[in-house]
Amino acid sequence: MGENYVARDFDAGGQALAVPELEVAVAGSKRPDKARQSGEKGMAGFDKDDLDRRGKALDAALAARRPAAPDSEDTKNGTLQGVGSALKLSSEFIAAIIVGVGLGWFFDRIAGTSPWGLIVFLLLGFVAGVVNVLRSSGQMADFGAVKPRPGPDGQNEK
Repeated sequence: MGENYVARDFDAGGQALAVPELEVAVAGSKRPDKARQSGEKGMAGFDKDDLDRRGKALDAALAARRPAAPDSEDTKNGTLQGVGSALKLSSEFIAAIIVGVGLGWFFDRIAGTSPWGLIVFLLLGFVAGVVNVLRSSGQMADFGAVKPRPGPDGQNEK
């Protein structure tokens, strides 16, 4: 240990490049070149004032890029919108399953095929509920909806 890091520059035909600030044991080398050792200073060339200045500059740059903090009313409205959306989606899902069970029960009573009508319509209600939730949340397009194609002038055709 105590030797300075020496890296090979493969683009320069195998010439060694010495980096005196880093003390690293190089595996596979017979004898690393002796460059200047850092001694007691540890990080030669850096001082605490320079580090503090760079930290403050980084904090200022990050603060400039952060979005402004939302008001408390906006946060409250966003939370209520999320709860409303969750209630809408869950009620659509449950309603589809209940309708499927009701139709299956009614079909079994009329046709005398108990419990097969109930099972089939329960599964159909579940599938319809999933499709309704995906459509309401915007994850799936409406059936038959076609994306407008851009016209020759870049405008969407109607």
